[in-house]
Amino acid sequence: MSASPDHAAAVKSTTVSSDGTTIAFEQSGDGPALILVSSALADRSDAKKLAALLAVEFTVINYDRRGRGSSSDHAEYAVEREIEDIAALIEYAGGSASVFGSSSGAVLALRAAASLKVDRLALYEPPFAVTDESFRPPAGFAGHIGTLLAEGRRGEAVKAFMVQAQGMPALMVHAMRLMPRAWADLKEMAHTLPYDILVMGDTQQGRPLGTEPWSGVAAPTLVLTGSRSPDGFQQAARSLAGVLPDAGHRKVHGLNHGAVVMAPKKLAPSLTAFLRS
Repeated sequence: MSASPDHAAAVKSTTVSSDGTTIAFEQSGDGPALILVSSALADRSDAKKLAALLAVEFTVINYDRRGRGSSSDHAEYAVEREIEDIAALIEYAGGSASVFGSSSGAVLALRAAASLKVDRLALYEPPFAVTDESFRPPAGFAGHIGTLLAEGRRGEAVKAFMVQAQGMPALMVHAMRLMPRAWADLKEMAHTLPYDILVMGDTQQGRPLGTEPWSGVAAPTLVLTGSRSPDGFQQAARSLAGVLPDAGHRKVHGLNHGAVVMAPKKLAPSLTAFLRS
């Protein structure tokens, strides 16, 4: 890896994935490499504050997933292509890196760690639905999102995802629509919603997690949840920690599902302690 910038400064750069897609990122800090994987409807701006905190200890690579922010896209999507994007970033980092992902980004990070060499893996609230009582999208949800996008109803697709997949109250989504700049940013990323639906696969069916494909994750893994998050996230975290070869679960006081954006100062110490252990 080339010399890292001072942790106070984030330097913009790009790398190229194996299918020719340009992956844009910001690099900051000095130390072991750490790649940040964003959730649905998010680009690297969501983790900007968290990246700055982690850059005190690590060389942080905070990237835009394909189709978002300054990264390009490809006409043919597959989850494997996003795994290859992470592989390209690991190669850029000198062939060695830890990975942190949140929500559906945690599931992408997990899938990547099952096939790539990762030093350590930290996950925040992967949204698995592992019991009949777990909140999960309705039947036919993927097709519904696809139809809305095909009809150019990007705002409706974002609303449907937030309410039906993320469990946000409709009134809260309505309030978000009154913030034109923020809502425009979300609509701009709406075409990537099917990507995250594919990343989640069949993990939101209300069934216990099996060992496959997770048994390939050799890296020491920490699954984090917030104490203020619904019990479904706690159940999912415990279930995942139980099927991974080398994993534990830790609940962080005072956090909810939006911790990466809303409470990075509370999240960063737990991440740092694990990644440095």
